[in-house]
Amino acid sequence: MPFNCKRIALTTALLTGLFTLTHAQAESAKALTVGAIYLDTQGYYAGVKAGVQQSANASGDKVNLIETNAQGDISKESTFIDTLIARKVDAIVLSAVSEQGSRRAIQRASEAGIPVVCYNTCISDKGVQKYVAAYLVGDPVEFGRKAGDAAADYFIANKITAPKIAVINCEAFEVCVQRRKGFEAALKQRVPGMSIVANQEGTAIDKAISVGEKLLISQPDLDAIFGESGGASLGAVKAVRNQNRVGKTVVFGSDMTTEIAQELNKNQVLKAVVDISGKKMGEQVFAKTLQAINKTLPADKVIQVPIDLYTTSAQGQGWLDTHQDGLP
Repeated sequence: MPFNCKRIALTTALLTGLFTLTHAQAESAKALTVGAIYLDTQGYYAGVKAGVQQSANASGDKVNLIETNAQGDISKESTFIDTLIARKVDAIVLSAVSEQGSRRAIQRASEAGIPVVCYNTCISDKGVQKYVAAYLVGDPVEFGRKAGDAAADYFIANKITAPKIAVINCEAFEVCVQRRKGFEAALKQRVPGMSIVANQEGTAIDKAISVGEKLLISQPDLDAIFGESGGASLGAVKAVRNQNRVGKTVVFGSDMTTEIAQELNKNQVLKAVVDISGKKMGEQVFAKTLQAINKTLPADKVIQVPIDLYTTSAQGQGWLDTHQDGLP
């Protein structure tokens, strides 16, 4: 009888331990659900998406990504965030459509206990501190300064002391305003005679081409165009070619893509490109999202990411060689 009691006790202990272990394994294998919102599906944002997806697949965790393209539409963004809140996702990552307009939806997610990780664009500084777990961004002023210094190098080398420059902008987003300010400050410091003679919106490439052509017709002595985004930059290059201004008007651009790298490789119109790698951003965004879920983020919510400058034909070819999938 004592032997049987010991045997029963041992069996019970083993079963209890097995249940505990199985339960712990099940908990550790529980899938994470992350909502991801992209402003677009092309260029930079296609790179971000690829970086997020590849990092999720390689993380060792079971991760379900629920993704959408907001298409720059504040109502689509807000509706999707509400859907994610209802789904009780573990985290939300997004490039906010509007500094002011995106605030309420992000606040609702935060108040529902869902960490929000911004990249590239976000809400106001005060809103970030209150409602956002982390904001990954390449300092937009420094981004612009790199472009401005590259422009200064070009003008000084070509003995152009009073260059006339037009800007094709994406200034519906505050990050683009800051890019221009950095560009102007750096260029003005080294080439005091410079002047910005026009500043018009042209984020989408088709509009940028149209805007660029009109600027070139109205400003026949235009020395350069600064494109604040990838679409603006490529549109400016095409406008210069369409108006037969190769060799007369140059372009300083932003946000690398395959077509932009090809133009830099030619080095006829496009003379410099400043870029934040979309893939690298996506990788860092996913890493910070896991930290947000696990509550291991650093105290500083604004996290700077590297900014790259490309100025030569060889660098354009090098980018093409290392980005054969076409994703920035």
